[in-house]
Formats: sequence, C-alpha cells, structure tokens
Amino acid sequence: MPDLRSLAAATPRQPGLDPRSKILVLLICSIVVMSPGGLRFVPAVLILAGGLALSARAWRRALGLAATATTMWVLGWLLPLWWPNALVAIVALTCSYLIRFVATVGVGMHLIATTSPTQLAAAFRAWRIPRPISVTLAVMLRFFPVVGAEAAAVLDAMRLRGLAGTTGLVRHPVLTLERFTVPMIAASLRASEDLSASAILRGLGSQHTPTAMHPPRFSSGDLLLMLACAALAVASLVLPAPLT
Repeated sequence: MPDLRSLAAATPRQPGLDPRSKILVLLICSIVVMSPGGLRFVPAVLILAGGLALSARAWRRALGLAATATTMWVLGWLLPLWWPNALVAIVALTCSYLIRFVATVGVGMHLIATTSPTQLAAAFRAWRIPRPISVTLAVMLRFFPVVGAEAAAVLDAMRLRGLAGTTGLVRHPVLTLERFTVPMIAASLRASEDLSASAILRGLGSQHTPTAMHPPRFSSGDLLLMLACAALAVASLVLPAPLT
C-alpha cells in the first residue's frame, strides 16, 4: 500500500489561497467595516470582494455583488438628494447600514465557495484550535451549501405548482410558507444526519490527530492578497471617502 508521502506527491496541490489567509482577511474586514467610522473602508472591502470573485471566476457572484452595492449606493446616497422626505430617509439609513454587510458577506462568500471542509479543518489544526470548534465549523461549512441546494430543489417544485415567487406568496401566503417550510425542515434534518455519518466515516471523532495530504502553506498568492489589502487600507485613509 503506498504511503502518504507518495500519495501526496502523486496528487497535485489545488491552486488557491491558504484558508488561514482568507479567514484572517474576513475577520479584519468584518472588524474594520463594522467599527465606528467603518463606512470609509466599505468601498475598499467591496473592491476586494469583487477581485476575489473575479480571481475565482465566479462571474455571477461578482455581478451580483456589484449590482447590490450599486443599488444600495443609489438608494442610500443619491435618492435622498433627488427626493428628500421621511420615507426616503429611512431607506437611506437602512442602506447605509446594510451595505457594510454586503461588503463582508462578499468576502465571506469567497471563503465558503473556495474552501473545502478538509482544508478548513487542516487550517484549524495548524492554528491548534480545539477540535470541537474546528469540527463544528467544518461541518457548518458543508451544511449551508447542502441546505441551499435543497432549498433550490424545493423552490423548483413549488414553481411547477405555481406557488413560488411574489405572485404565489400573495395569492396563497399560508400554503406557500407551508410547502416551503415543511420540506426544508425535513431536508435539513436529513442533511445533518448524512453529514454526521460522513464526518464519523472520515475520522473526525477519532482521538488520533489526522494528517493532511497537503498541509496548508502560504504562497505568493497569499502575499499578493496581503499587499492588496494594505494598499486598499492606505487608499481608504488617504483618498476622500465616497460614502459619508
């Protein structure tokens, strides 16, 4: 039977950033954007999130992020200038707060989309994070995409019956919620059981320390990411803030 080193040499390392770099960037962006005065850094974080999406060739995510940020900028900063009233003021305040979440969620989506539970668990082991925490986060990373796929399947079935969308919700609100909620509860329970069984088969409950075939390592891509973050932070401090 071939040993782990021969298997690791025969299996090429997947290109991409180190999960630890992505986690650090997400934590720093969340703290900076959510802190008082963090609105100044929102454009830089949005640019970073868009660049990460483009680097992963996630075109739909990049377009969705740009469209959402542009819509909030129009509603939060341009609309009050054109049509000042109390309702527009409430909408503007809401958008000026939610755009912070759009920026951080854009960075977080890159972490979720490009990091497998195995890579995340290996990164947490390198940081010597307690196993209960690392296993929980690794399972959560796999749980949300499964629930998203189940939700898409349920919505497709509801669309065939004319219950999906705004029209179905307005015409049959109780029936629409029932036909969406009940299958989602059952699918979530089934997915949690399947993921728990898969985790046990992968040895996540074992007392022995698992060995990663490709341990996480910093690369030139991680260095470029850190330099880009530093450049965007400096630009946010030096240049005039567009969101004030």
